[in-house]
Amino acid sequence: MTDYKNSGSIGWESPSNIAFIKYWGKKGNQLPCNPSVSMSLKNSVTRSWLTYKPKETGNQLHFLFEGKKQVLFEERITKFFGNLSDHFTFLNDYQISISSENTFPHSAGIASSASAMSSIALCLCSMEEEIAGIKMTEKEFFQKASLVARLGSGSASRSVYGGFVTWGASDSFSKSSDEHAVPFSKYVHPIFQDFQDAILMVSSKKKEVSSSVGHQLMENHPYASARFAQANTHFESMLGALRSGDLKTFIEIMENEALSLHGLMMNSSPSYTLLKPNTFELMERIRSYRLSSNIPVGFTLDAGPNIHLLYPKSESQKVMSFINSELSPFLENGKYIVDEKGDGPRKIKLK
Repeated sequence: MTDYKNSGSIGWESPSNIAFIKYWGKKGNQLPCNPSVSMSLKNSVTRSWLTYKPKETGNQLHFLFEGKKQVLFEERITKFFGNLSDHFTFLNDYQISISSENTFPHSAGIASSASAMSSIALCLCSMEEEIAGIKMTEKEFFQKASLVARLGSGSASRSVYGGFVTWGASDSFSKSSDEHAVPFSKYVHPIFQDFQDAILMVSSKKKEVSSSVGHQLMENHPYASARFAQANTHFESMLGALRSGDLKTFIEIMENEALSLHGLMMNSSPSYTLLKPNTFELMERIRSYRLSSNIPVGFTLDAGPNIHLLYPKSESQKVMSFINSELSPFLENGKYIVDEKGDGPRKIKLK
């Protein structure tokens, strides 16, 4: 075994993110077919603690989620670690135990793979610094964590940064890359800097078709090339809206992207839909409210039925009143989660 530090423990907290331009379809080794842009959340986070020691006989990796064994996710992480030998040459020399917990409920329409895989990637980068006695620059550290997170879950690459984040090469943003995400917040207009996200719970049931399967169905999708062209156009327009503070264009593109994503599911082969009747009711009510009140509130969805309602913090009181009076009857047990733009991951103390 190489002369590394013998053992240690690390903890990282990393946020989920909500994409405004959707990543749907991949190529090569977890590379996106189109660029995306997202906002990292503040309260919806995964906390992961990684403990390492010299490898012994038996399983190399042990994983617990909220104190319980999760066989499927452990298998996914084992596969993920198997793809990291080029990035962390020391991995095969160590036995690793990971314990994770979420601050948000499972199946809440919040991207748990993004927060989970990014928190684990950050732990691995810290582990590398510890055992090899090196110190990466801040830029090197987070760029490597983003690249590594991408190999576990594409959208996880964006959760390594706070605020507004892009992922995927585009002529519209010279710093953009397919390999890792790039922070975009410093270019964003002040109106977006305190943006709120109310997650409206239509259903907490596990979705019938996973995102991994959805990405695979894009490979032979009849509208794939048109979708990727649309996403590139939307990406350029969205960056322009974020820079200028153009809320009207922001909402228009964000909602179109959400409906395009679900349209792709509905006309894939085999076809499927993750939307519920109440999802449609909520979308109509949000659009009617926006027209009647002139309040810049808009929606997006991940790959599920639950709606993310986005709005400036200055409109919080009015929007909360709208949710409670008009939308709550269409929510599962009237439930919604209030979140907002966050500052990104942070290293945390050990339990």
